[in-house]
Amino acid sequence: MDTQGSSFQVEALVAEDIDAYLDQHQNKQLLRFITCGSVDDGKSTLIGRLLYDSKMIFEDQLAALESDSKKVGTQGDEIDFALLVDGLAAEREQGITIDVAYRFFATEKRKFIVADTPGHVQYTRNMVTGASTADCAVILVDARKGVLEQTQRHSFITHLLGIRHLVLAVNKMDLVDYDQGTFDDIVSNYRDFAETIGIEGFTAIPISGFKGDNIVRAPSANTPWYDGPSLIHHLETVELAETAAQERSFRMPVQWVNRPNLDYRGFAGLISQGVVKPGDTVRVVPAGKTSTVKSIETFDGQIDEAVAGQSITLTLEDEIDCSRGDVIAAADNPPEASDQFETTIVWMDETALKPGRGYWLKLGSQMVTATVAEPKYEICMGSFEHLAAKTLELNGIGVAEMRTDRPITFESYDTSRQLGGFILIDKFTNATVAAGMIHFSLRRAQNVHWQPTTITREDHAGMKNQHPRVLWFTGLSGSGKSTIANEVEKRLSLMNRHTFLLDGDNVRHGLNKDLGFTEADRIENIRRIGEVAKLMTDAGLIVLTAFISPFRAERRMVREMLPKGEFIEVFVDTPLEVAEARDVKGLYKKARSGELKNFTGIDSPYEAPENAEITVNTVEMTPAEAADYIIQQIMPLK
Repeated sequence: MDTQGSSFQVEALVAEDIDAYLDQHQNKQLLRFITCGSVDDGKSTLIGRLLYDSKMIFEDQLAALESDSKKVGTQGDEIDFALLVDGLAAEREQGITIDVAYRFFATEKRKFIVADTPGHVQYTRNMVTGASTADCAVILVDARKGVLEQTQRHSFITHLLGIRHLVLAVNKMDLVDYDQGTFDDIVSNYRDFAETIGIEGFTAIPISGFKGDNIVRAPSANTPWYDGPSLIHHLETVELAETAAQERSFRMPVQWVNRPNLDYRGFAGLISQGVVKPGDTVRVVPAGKTSTVKSIETFDGQIDEAVAGQSITLTLEDEIDCSRGDVIAAADNPPEASDQFETTIVWMDETALKPGRGYWLKLGSQMVTATVAEPKYEICMGSFEHLAAKTLELNGIGVAEMRTDRPITFESYDTSRQLGGFILIDKFTNATVAAGMIHFSLRRAQNVHWQPTTITREDHAGMKNQHPRVLWFTGLSGSGKSTIANEVEKRLSLMNRHTFLLDGDNVRHGLNKDLGFTEADRIENIRRIGEVAKLMTDAGLIVLTAFISPFRAERRMVREMLPKGEFIEVFVDTPLEVAEARDVKGLYKKARSGELKNFTGIDSPYEAPENAEITVNTVEMTPAEAADYIIQQIMPLK
């Protein structure tokens, strides 16, 4: 008997009806949800069942499904619904999902996008991707196996990512003869676990994705003891994130400034939360300027009100500074702006996190450089304990402090996914390496402000009658960096230039005496030197630095600290065999014998500059000749 009055009725699709079908459903509310759980818990089969029952497949696809079920299916003569989702050849060969598969379907009440996320532990990053935009998570449990470690792991991640609507779908009830005791025991065990990680509530439903029990209608004839909703009925009634977001203060990250002519200036973006109307007083963050909404423009013309989830263009009564990356917000309750945060980071790249290295951080329409400190701890995905960690490897989840090169507008992830969730991008490869969530800004970021001074860097440079520069010498150990830099400084001194030479060995006696030679320590070594060099250029000096500085990313980081044109990279190009033959300090010999670890050129890489402003070859030049050549290149230095 159907006690829920399900509206799960959709006509079969044929190609010529697709436009009419889309028109029919375009104004319905959209729920995004994910299916997750352990390997072979039946996630793909459940989604396949939803698509099949809703007639959301073409006739030729159905024929192909029936054929594939006989060839590669796992259900004998029955249709293998999982094949509707497991599209990758590798998935069919292994019988597991290794990527996130998105599918669309609709009922009379609501339309849905479901993400089938992989169950295997090494694909945790894929699961995070699928969960990042979901309103609801359907966590499947095999009734024969109960709550497994991967079930707990996915439950933790969904909770971590802010999904508050959880469904515990106890699947494959047909394989345990629809036993109520089995179902009750699994629900009890899961409830005990859920309470330990802060999950406040969930909806438990006994189902069979293969047979269709309690998917569309409930209760199934096989589960007369169950008096809850069917899965579809529950999904039709889950509160949407956009609905909740409309009740919060207005926020709209600016994606584009629309300036078709001198008389029009509009700010386009997607409203992340709240409601806005003409006449509302708004504030642009981080600048802090206020104005009044003049009009709300859409593709279909002006409207009197816009709500969370709508893409609009706002025009304001006043000409105020506002650009891409800014946030237009309710004037009486704007979001914060800061440059230092505590965050949770999910590492998604094969190459481990390098603390101190600069990554691009993208938060909404904002893009800044960010550096991540050594993690406070990593979360063990088996026990959920906090473990000491120096870095984060692929699929690792940890808590770490992070700083950006300028303030960004944000809210805690618990308050706003749009203004609290970010990704990190490797500057060299442009690969997305991590996803993260902001907890809060650090108190020191709120309390420490830049103190303006009367005498500017231009005044300091004018007193010395020169333009400040950083001559950044880089090359292998033994290449001749320090010798050549010293010769260059001598020549500049004779020209009455005000200089200072920062040498790699000398700095490690004091400022950086606490750093070793691991990759993370090398990155921090260069970051500190970059900050010192920047202060010295603020004082009007010409700064020479002689450091191996083996990584391009850190040299780029220092370049970005300085005004354009003030960083001059000098590549002392000496082949490894020549530098090793010199071995003035005996370091290569120790490195070859294993006494000296992490030595550049031996067991640690050196990334040669690709576009250095100046290159000198010490095989063909003496140090004096190299110094003369460099002086010729950098002159006239006023």
